[in-house]
Amino acid sequence: MIARNDYLQKIIDRMNNGMIKVVTEIRRCGKSYLLFDIFYNLNNILYII
Repeated sequence: MIARNDYLQKIIDRMNNGMIKVVTEIRRCGKSYLLFDIFYNLNNILYII
């Protein structure tokens, strides 16, 4: 599995600015996995707070 921490952090930093984010790339490059990782991280943050 390839770590995409840079992309993940860029999306998380811009999450609450009121704009829609569109993740586009070639097929089978990990777009769904990236979104899953965002939701997983947000759930962990919500439980800690």
